[in-house]
Amino acid sequence: MHEISLLEQVRETLIEHAQSQNFNRVSQVTLEIGKLSCVEAEALRFGFDVVMNDSLIAGAELVITSVDGLGVCQNCHKSVAMETLHDPCSYCGQFQLKVIQGEGMRIKDLLVT
Repeated sequence: MHEISLLEQVRETLIEHAQSQNFNRVSQVTLEIGKLSCVEAEALRFGFDVVMNDSLIAGAELVITSVDGLGVCQNCHKSVAMETLHDPCSYCGQFQLKVIQGEGMRIKDLLVT
């Protein structure tokens, strides 16, 4: 389950930011997850408390927001909504979509003290 390693990276990033920006506790973390990222939101929710235990993020609320997939067709150059990485263009039917949104995961917001 790669979501655990993703959560460990989130924890380490937040600890580094706490040191450089002088905050002591995180009470809420908002993660933005792209629909094309292959990251399972429920797996993140399941592992969040365990991974954040004994850190300045322990007990924080996890909020997950979703980002729709969006691509540009390399054939007809139109923007296309994407549900999977292998969708055809909804205008010309070609399988030449370049993803421009929805592939990643990022820390969007924090509430800190």
